[in-house]
Amino acid sequence: MKKNSARNLSVPCRIAVERSHDSLHAHVLLGGGIEINPGDVVQVAGDPIEAAHDSRFLLRRQAHVRRAGWLARQWACFTAIFEITGLYEVSFSPRRKP
Repeated sequence: MKKNSARNLSVPCRIAVERSHDSLHAHVLLGGGIEINPGDVVQVAGDPIEAAHDSRFLLRRQAHVRRAGWLARQWACFTAIFEITGLYEVSFSPRRKP
């Protein structure tokens, strides 16, 4: 793990990508035992990833982690409450009325 400063880290990562009928995902696994906390920003370096249909693969890249300060961490925890309550507005009932 390469340290740039106390708040900015550069670590290796693996990206598991799948695009199939059952799943569409890209999971980033950080190396070096890095723990991500509320407000932290992770940016994966490299070109955009394009996955053909019915493909599954692993990539190795570098990730840059920017640690949030105390105020940004508190703000992220506070605003998360409002973001999750936005999901309550989703309705699965049909729009048509008989």
